[in-house]
Amino acid sequence: MRKLSLLFVFAFAALSLAAQKKSLSYDQAFKNNSFDLLKQLPSQVQWVDDEHYTVYSRNAEGSWNWQVVEAKTGKTVPNMHPPEQETMIRPGDRQPASEKRNVTVSPDGKQSVYTKKDNNLYIENLSTHDERQLTTDGSQTVLNGYASWVYYEEILGRASRYRAFWWSPDSKHLSFMRFDESQVPVFPIYWADGQHGWLENQRYPEAGDKNPEVKIGVISVADDKTVWADFNAADDQYFGKPYWTPSGQLWVQWMNRGQNNLKFYNIDLAGGAKTEVYDEKQPTWIDLDDDNRVDFLESGKGFILKSDKTGWRQLYLYDMSGKLVNAIANGDYTVGTIYKIDEKAKLVYFNARKENSARWDLYSASLDGKKLNRLSTGDYSWTGMSLSPGNSYFISTYSNISTPSTEVVMDMKGKIVREISNVKGASFDAYALPKKELVRVKSADGLFDLPVLITYPVNFDPNKKYPVLVSIYGGPNAGTVYDQWHLTPAEIWWAQEGLVQVAFDNRSSGHFGKKGMNYIYHQLGKYEIEDFMDCGRWLKKQSWVNGSKLCITGGSFGGYMTCMALTYGADVFDYGYANSSVTDWQLYDTHYTERYMGRPSDNPDGYKKTAVLTYADKYKGLLHIIHGTSDDNVHMQNTMQFINKLEDMKKYFELMIYPGERHGISGAKGLYNRTEAAAFYYKYLLNKEMPGDFWK
Repeated sequence: MRKLSLLFVFAFAALSLAAQKKSLSYDQAFKNNSFDLLKQLPSQVQWVDDEHYTVYSRNAEGSWNWQVVEAKTGKTVPNMHPPEQETMIRPGDRQPASEKRNVTVSPDGKQSVYTKKDNNLYIENLSTHDERQLTTDGSQTVLNGYASWVYYEEILGRASRYRAFWWSPDSKHLSFMRFDESQVPVFPIYWADGQHGWLENQRYPEAGDKNPEVKIGVISVADDKTVWADFNAADDQYFGKPYWTPSGQLWVQWMNRGQNNLKFYNIDLAGGAKTEVYDEKQPTWIDLDDDNRVDFLESGKGFILKSDKTGWRQLYLYDMSGKLVNAIANGDYTVGTIYKIDEKAKLVYFNARKENSARWDLYSASLDGKKLNRLSTGDYSWTGMSLSPGNSYFISTYSNISTPSTEVVMDMKGKIVREISNVKGASFDAYALPKKELVRVKSADGLFDLPVLITYPVNFDPNKKYPVLVSIYGGPNAGTVYDQWHLTPAEIWWAQEGLVQVAFDNRSSGHFGKKGMNYIYHQLGKYEIEDFMDCGRWLKKQSWVNGSKLCITGGSFGGYMTCMALTYGADVFDYGYANSSVTDWQLYDTHYTERYMGRPSDNPDGYKKTAVLTYADKYKGLLHIIHGTSDDNVHMQNTMQFINKLEDMKKYFELMIYPGERHGISGAKGLYNRTEAAAFYYKYLLNKEMPGDFWK
């Protein structure tokens, strides 16, 4: 851990200089009023060839322009044109104003498939615009190609927009999931609109409940016939996103309800018979929502699998029969995204957190696993990788907590060929900006050096005592502390006002791989809050911290952590601002909760010792609770049960309800929520009047 005395020396030296610099106004900090402190990086789109790439940027009139740029010199090439842009509708694009949902064009561009509100699949010939109905049994509880909520939220992901169908590469087949929700419990969400209000009935399986039954279908586009994969839909199981191999085989990911056994099956397209290709078991859990678990070799001779079975997410080469060839990357570090597989050179390019768990670097590794090279350089985190077709260059953005993000062209020897741009605006040096520091705090059991990111107040004086605002999330593999440039106008504002702003990560955050995450198995929340308490105790020992003004805030899992901090951890944390909080894991959905906790009937003690309600009697300090009445992710039921218990115990707290708001509070209510939070910080942490501009 770096000695803070060095920071103090620097603080005194910089104090007089900082005092001469500009401060942000309210409008600059919160109303997005244009000023030239920071600027956006240009967006690199794609490589044209090994020496040229396309970028798009906004001109003075506000329109977007394409340019082709020479990588080595940065010169615009006027006689070259960007590759023709895809105009077909793809998943994630804005959908047409019609009843069609998730319009997805076939790879050959001749047909499109979509679902409608009747929960059936349809196909349209794009030349004749003739439409055919592919399924007929859709209903309120039978969904063809449209995901059940728990699959959308936890397995296929929000980016899917509920799409649960996939084209084969030759455009001849369509795989899809059919969901039967008829046995899934209904959770009523009350809307207080109008004279009588109304109920939104959501099919939502809470921990231990019945899940939707799922069938995997394959439609032959030539005759519209459906073949069902050979699984028993009534079994307690999950299916991940299927893969189409380069040769047109359909591979289905299957997982047991306990989520500790993952299998891949190759499905016979003619009859639905399944052949096991891969089988992995772990003593805790395996993530099914990994959208990029498998990357196929273009030759069709094998695939690269990402797995954290050793305790760290690494790369493994398999042949197409499922036989392990060798490990490609192996060690106590986390691999991220595969950017390219070069079979000719027998190399794979990927990023990883190897040199420092708070940084990403670009690496190449030989497919035989014998050579590993770091291609990025310096004490920076490298993001936004894009490799040229011939692997002569890559474009990336480097930064750390004190180095503003800078986009560059690099060669494969780690040399910066050319700087493209950076985020420093014309008046960057004219403003007084807060300094940041990343330190490591030892966990109480001595096993982990927990990362803590501190943003000091502008004109920081180590002889003063400052209130501290800790912003956290805390969920598994969802760390927030990185050695990367991140500075927002709002963050600068609070630094100007005299708040120390802090983020810290626990052992399950991803910094310590799956090895660290395994500690939380069957006790989700216990080690996380204890690690946060260790970080909080360390903060209170610092001479510049006001020991009675340690506030923590977060939303969703972060709201859960905040509620735990003011109950389980009330001897450490003084204030909390909790958004949309889970308060008892029995009230959250099956797939997420049971992954870590098992079913309530199998782990009653674990559920009890991780529930906020269990520690309500320890509550002290002041907790401000907010929740949207129509939250369909973390139901307001969580907050209602918690405040019911606090009221019965005569515990004082603050509560704000947002009518009709979902899990994310937005629009006018979002603005009010932000203002409400500011009022809380001014009143209890800063002990001064909030500027009137906040309420205008």
